[in-house]
Amino acid sequence: MKVEILAIGGAHIDRRARIFGDTKPGASNPGAWFEEAGGGVFNAARNLSRLGRSVRLIAPRGGDAAGQMVADAAERAGLDDQPVMFLDRATPSYTAILERDGNLVIALADMALYDAFTARRLKARSLRDSLAVATHVLTDANLPADTLAALAASCHAAGKGISAIAISPAKVTKFRGALPHLSHLFMNGAEAEAIAGTRPETPEGWPALLRAVGLCGGTVTSGSGPTIAFDSEGIALIEPLPLDKIADVTGAGDAFAAGFLAARLTGASLTDALRHGTASAAITLASLHATDENLSGERLLSQLALVPAARFLS
Repeated sequence: MKVEILAIGGAHIDRRARIFGDTKPGASNPGAWFEEAGGGVFNAARNLSRLGRSVRLIAPRGGDAAGQMVADAAERAGLDDQPVMFLDRATPSYTAILERDGNLVIALADMALYDAFTARRLKARSLRDSLAVATHVLTDANLPADTLAALAASCHAAGKGISAIAISPAKVTKFRGALPHLSHLFMNGAEAEAIAGTRPETPEGWPALLRAVGLCGGTVTSGSGPTIAFDSEGIALIEPLPLDKIADVTGAGDAFAAGFLAARLTGASLTDALRHGTASAAITLASLHATDENLSGERLLSQLALVPAARFLS
């Protein structure tokens, strides 16, 4: 079976609580919470599948009810789910507290199981076979640094592209050993600063800083501000239009990665891929969930009509 995208990384449970009124630190705040399957790679993989891409998912998972919830979500999204099972362990989880407007107050990540996905597991026959049939690999910083470096090196040796999702400023530094072999790294400003060690005066300065530390391609988002993207051939920038309503910011960066990558894999230019990523993120920002189950190629095209043109800078 030919696999267009092999997604290796985080697939876990997201628990999110939303405060009903103004946030009062150090006090009990009225609100409500819910849980769903999530994770950087998993969110992007589901979005890619809904956009018509063939995706195989490989992710560590516990033998518990949370693991079954992830499996059910993968099936609904049409993924070829090939988990690495740890029957006696708990599936990882992410718990976030959100303000009334959807912005993050604080989060707790219980991700110990991902540390068990060591570089040695990349030598397993099933995983080597999956790498062999994949056209492109997508990963995230939930996996150990040694595993990410080995995976990126394997892709480079096989002539395969590998894209990655930064996840957080604390986790993105795991990619330092993999940077020279990454095709593209999806980041926000805080994550890019953690990799570059500094921040430019304007978004246009990100490519030079990130290239200086060995990254040949990447995207840096800044919420409602400009998004900059670069590869070996040039730099592009887009300034998204303000959104009328943001339901939840969770998963927006993963949706951007999916829209951008889906476009690039079909031959889109850097500027067109930026628009596709921006449109995909906007759809997710309007949803209360980490992915929008109604995402489709047709809906993305409709959203594109609301996305401004991107500028090729050099």
